[in-house]
Amino acid sequence: MKPRKLLRIARWEVQKNAGGLDRRTVAITVVMIVLFAAVSPLIAAGGVGLEDGIYRVGVDEDSQYYGVAQSDPTFEIVAGADERDLRTGDIELLVDGRTIRVADSRKGSAAYSEFRESVQRYNNQQLAGEANQTAAFPVEVTVEFREQSDPGGTDGQTDDGTTTDGGNGGDGSGGTDDGSTDGGATDGSDGDTDGGTDGGETDGGSTDGSGDGGTAGGSVGSAAPTLGQDQISGSPADISPPFPFQSLVLAFVFVIPLNFLIQAYGSTMLSERLNRRGELMLVSPVSRLDIIGGKTLPYFLGAMAVEGVIAVSLFYIAQGGLGGAISLFAVMPIVLLFLSATFLGAMFARSFKELTFITVTITVVLTSYAFVPAIFTESGAVALISPLTLVVRELQGEALTLSAVVFSTLPPLLTAGLFFGLGSGLYREEDLFDQRSLPGKVLDALAVPISRPRHVGIMTIVLIPFVFVSQLLAIALLFAVQQVSVQLATVLILVVVAVVEEFAKSLHIYAAHTHNRFERTMRMAVILGIASGVGFFVGEKIALLAQLVGLQEVATAEAGLSGGIAQGPILLLFLLAPLMLHVVTATISAVGAKGSRRSYLAAVTVAIVVHLAYNLTVVSAVA
Repeated sequence: MKPRKLLRIARWEVQKNAGGLDRRTVAITVVMIVLFAAVSPLIAAGGVGLEDGIYRVGVDEDSQYYGVAQSDPTFEIVAGADERDLRTGDIELLVDGRTIRVADSRKGSAAYSEFRESVQRYNNQQLAGEANQTAAFPVEVTVEFREQSDPGGTDGQTDDGTTTDGGNGGDGSGGTDDGSTDGGATDGSDGDTDGGTDGGETDGGSTDGSGDGGTAGGSVGSAAPTLGQDQISGSPADISPPFPFQSLVLAFVFVIPLNFLIQAYGSTMLSERLNRRGELMLVSPVSRLDIIGGKTLPYFLGAMAVEGVIAVSLFYIAQGGLGGAISLFAVMPIVLLFLSATFLGAMFARSFKELTFITVTITVVLTSYAFVPAIFTESGAVALISPLTLVVRELQGEALTLSAVVFSTLPPLLTAGLFFGLGSGLYREEDLFDQRSLPGKVLDALAVPISRPRHVGIMTIVLIPFVFVSQLLAIALLFAVQQVSVQLATVLILVVVAVVEEFAKSLHIYAAHTHNRFERTMRMAVILGIASGVGFFVGEKIALLAQLVGLQEVATAEAGLSGGIAQGPILLLFLLAPLMLHVVTATISAVGAKGSRRSYLAAVTVAIVVHLAYNLTVVSAVA
């Protein structure tokens, strides 16, 4: 690419679109900017009152429960309420002396459960004012947020190797040898202030975040940890996992502007095709890369400018100073991923209706990729799948390692390069103005770079970043399933791996045959299968990036990325087995690819079954 030509095309693109802005577009843009400015302080504050006033309780001012309801914003106090209000559903709870009446509904049951917790918190707040804190809180837990470093640690041990036993807190303390409190001083039902905690329990009296390196993540009372907070402490009954509000909002704050951007970007790229304006550019003395780069540059710079303002503003609010350079760098791969996927989609679409469908799909998938892993910010390596985790950790003042930055940013960067490369293959007259179907355009994009058997292996390697990103997204999506059933999550991730990898190894072979690049013989099918299998075996070692952050310690990641994760002596035992697997399954698919579409799909199905059976056997043997 020549910078002078690229910048000239970029200037034309800006001038063309700037003149097309109407008042409605400008108004929507201003509203979005104001919205982001309003949301940013809420992120730094740690959350919003999403549950304020969702339950209504009838309680008199002279009741011992009045202070409980008044101190908890979840409850709205309804003065003068009676039994009739309870029956009609106007209130969920009615306090009658020492008796709490509950509405006969699911919301009433939920309100009662929440009210019990509020009583407990209220009692603990009152106990916090007692002079003898040892008697008031015989057991106290301190939670420190740390990176997971020693999965084999032992619960119940502190950093210096000692073990806490929850000791007795003196008379009436309710302390026991197992580190639990029995709630003897407070039963959670009378709302008075002369009791202890209600059945809180610690894990052997240990301090979370100790020898096991866990990051339990918790909060005292109802307040979630705010940005920059690295440890909390309090009664065991008050320690509860926080909802990752910052990660949730950050994902949408950074991603939503991209959704608007890709609409404009995709529209201008499709207009070049539908209005045949791109034909003038193709016959001009500029290369395809100059055209694509020039048209993309303004949108990339505009997106980075918006994301930069957001990153700097959030860092200033959270830390009180200038910063956010790492956050801006972390967001760049997401910006490129959105733009490249939209560019490829615009090359595929035949109309604005199809483009809308494609951009909505891109928005959903890539938003999931950015958001889902980021909500597990305190869960170690899984969170680092999303570059937004780097943003969250920088805002919290945590140190970021080079390995974490590389693991989070390199796969989406490589995938963005792949999408731009495939799209540029279609930026030619025979494809740019052709109304071929979406599957046909996909096959065109894959077949363009292939003319010799070795190109099949190279193309397989080129597709590896897309495979890797797809597997990482599946790992993040199935991480919650793993908490319920490791076996189910493992089987599901193995199915995803088999399907994605087998299509990645064979779809371009089928595309090459549809364009008559090779002879449709058994010998050629075997050659192409071997080339693709060897290429995938070599290229899949990108999965070694997972070792940089310890992702292999997650069960689903270990199963899904086992082909590229080194496993000590087991690696030596299975060194050639993955190579043979990829060669055999790729050859099966290649044999089917030389025939019709039906024969190709049938062959790929057989290859997927063989791949899945191999993976299940290996995982069972390792387990």
